[in-house]
Amino acid sequence: MENLLSLSFDYLSSFDGVKIRKGLRQLEGLLAQLCLSRTTTAAERRRSMAPDGVSKSGPKDLASLSEDPAFREFFKLQEGFEWNVAIRLISCLERLLGKGSNGQNDLLLVSTLDLLRGILLIHPPSRALFAREIYMNLLLDLLDPSSCPAVQSSAVLTLVTALLEQPNITRCFENLDGLLTVTSLFKNRATSREVKLKLVEFLYFYLMPETAPHAGPEKVDGGGGLQRSPSKASKLGSGSRSKSEGEEGTRTTDEKQRLLGRYLNNVEDLVEDLKETAPFGASFG
Repeated sequence: MENLLSLSFDYLSSFDGVKIRKGLRQLEGLLAQLCLSRTTTAAERRRSMAPDGVSKSGPKDLASLSEDPAFREFFKLQEGFEWNVAIRLISCLERLLGKGSNGQNDLLLVSTLDLLRGILLIHPPSRALFAREIYMNLLLDLLDPSSCPAVQSSAVLTLVTALLEQPNITRCFENLDGLLTVTSLFKNRATSREVKLKLVEFLYFYLMPETAPHAGPEKVDGGGGLQRSPSKASKLGSGSRSKSEGEEGTRTTDEKQRLLGRYLNNVEDLVEDLKETAPFGASFG
């Protein structure tokens, strides 16, 4: 597994789009082998064939994934810097972003973001990378109005995955003027309808009440730096939990509503809709 990861990382570190695409495909193939069920009998293989003749395998359930020795080995490799896939994909995003916007480069950006989301879902500790300002800034830079709509939509989804069950990363997002970035893109007349729908979904997600993590995941050491000026938003103390081991406290929906209201009108309508529909299994006491 280390050999395959090493080869993929070499391709990802290239400035050649063809090599980058090859590295992404190798990683995607590895993750498919880890996360998709294998068909064993001829009858199962025939049933799994799609109309186009391509074999389709279903995802493994979480219980079987945790028992899979190959997946456990992969998960263990992700705990250190050398074999962490998320760090390599983030570095790849930085290089691609520096090349500007064109058709082929945009496709590579979307593919890299798609793969990064998958890694953040199957290895949640890698989300801790986005508590570092340099990495959070990268996601916010991808939400620039000059980015193509496909890149913007994929970046929004990746941002959701990075913030999922991570209050401390949400505080980093807020402190780096993330709400200003998101709402500015939403209010921009040039922003496509599809992207605006993704941004509305993100705002619903953001307004959800937070719960403190059960246990702090082991953080991956990925380096860091400062780029974007921190937000002037004040720390809302009421309702926030006490800090321990450097963790920021959680925020309630009301606290988030006040923060978001600095950049967007009628936030109360979003909150009322959120409470009525209770998406994502939301619970409002």
